[in-house]
Amino acid sequence: MTNAMHEPVTFPVTREHPLDPPQDFARWREDAPLRPMLFADGHVGWLATGYAVSRAVLADPRFSNDVQVTHPPIPQRIRQQTLAKFPGFFLREDPPEHTRFRRLLTGQFTVRRMRLLEPRIEKITNDRLDAMEREGAPVDLVQSFALPIPSLVICELLGVPYSDHDRFQRDSSALLNLDNSIERAREAMESLLDYVRGLVARKRDEPGDDLISGLIATGRLTDVEITGASVLMLVAGHETTANMLALGTYTLLRNPAQLAALRADPSLAESAVEELLRYLTIVHLGPVRTATEDVEIEGQTIRAGQSVTVSLSAANRDPGRFGDPDSLDITRQATGHLSFGHGIHQCLGQQLARIEMRIGYPALLARFPGLRLATPGEEVAMRSNMAIYGVHRLPVAW
Repeated sequence: MTNAMHEPVTFPVTREHPLDPPQDFARWREDAPLRPMLFADGHVGWLATGYAVSRAVLADPRFSNDVQVTHPPIPQRIRQQTLAKFPGFFLREDPPEHTRFRRLLTGQFTVRRMRLLEPRIEKITNDRLDAMEREGAPVDLVQSFALPIPSLVICELLGVPYSDHDRFQRDSSALLNLDNSIERAREAMESLLDYVRGLVARKRDEPGDDLISGLIATGRLTDVEITGASVLMLVAGHETTANMLALGTYTLLRNPAQLAALRADPSLAESAVEELLRYLTIVHLGPVRTATEDVEIEGQTIRAGQSVTVSLSAANRDPGRFGDPDSLDITRQATGHLSFGHGIHQCLGQQLARIEMRIGYPALLARFPGLRLATPGEEVAMRSNMAIYGVHRLPVAW
C-alpha cells in the first residue's frame, strides 16, 4: 500500500509508558514513515515519523516555519499559534527575517562563549546543591534544582533580575500549558511582554554587560523586536533545560544500572546527555513545517500549502538510525539526534543547555550518593499537558 492510499491519522498524545512515545508512532514508522495526517483544524497534510524523512523536511528551505501558514497538529495548538506571531519571535519566522535575528544572536551562543560560562554554571549548580542539603530531604527536585539552575543562567545572560523569577516562571508555565484557555495564555504572554518591555526601556537608559543591552547597542532592532526576542530566549532558555534536568534524573532513577554507570564514571556525562536528549525528546508535539511549493520526499508529493508534522520523538527512536532505540544506553554515541531540531531553525541555545546538563547530572549524583525517588515512580505526575514534556514535580530523598 502506498502512502497516498493510507487513511489520514490524527496525532497521538496518549503514552502507554511515561518515558516512551505513543506506540502508534513505531507502527506507522515501520509501515510508512511519511503518511497522511488530519490536523486539528481539518487540514489534511502529512506526518513524518522516520529519521531520514524528518531530517529532510527540517533541512529543506522549501518548507516554511511561519506560524501564519502552518496548521496545528492538535486542538490545543490552535490557541498557541494565535500567540506566536509577534515582532521578534524569530523562531516562527522564515528568511530573511529569521536570518536577520540569527545573525545578531548566533555569536552570543557559540561553543567557545558557552564554555567560558562553565565556572559560573558550576558555582550556580553547587549553590543549589548546598541549599538542598540545608533544606533536607525530601525536596521537589524541580523547584530546588532543575528550575533554578537554567533560570539563573539565562537571567544573567540576558540581564534579567533573578528576583523576578516567580513572575516569569509562572507566566512561562501558563503560556506552555495546553489546558489553559486562549484568554489565560494571552494574559500570560502580555504579562511577559510587559515585563520585558520595561526591562528594555531601563537598559536603554542604563545599559549593562548583558545580551539585551548588547542588542540595543547594535541599533539594528526596534525595542519591540528586542522585547519579543528576549521573551522567546527567556522562556526557551529556562523551560527546556529545566525539564531535561528533572526528567533526565527521573529516567536515571528508573534505570539504576545507567545511573550507577554515570555515577561511577562522570566522564560519561557528555554521551549520557546526548542519549537522554535522544531518548526523552521533550519537544513532543511537532514541529510543523509547510511546503511553499510542491516537494517530492519518500516518493510522495507534498503539495504547496500542505503542512508536515515532524515527530521528533518517533524520529529519535528510528531503528534505522539508532540501534535498539527503545533502550537507554548512556554509552551510546547518540550524536545526530533531532532533539534540538535540524536546519536553520536548530535550537540557538543548544550548547548552553548541553553544558548545564553535563555539569548538573554528575554534580547531583556525586553530592547525593543515596539519591532516590521519595514517591513511587508511577505516581510522578508527567507534563503530558504541556508543550514541553517532563515532570511537574519530582520528590526525592537521599
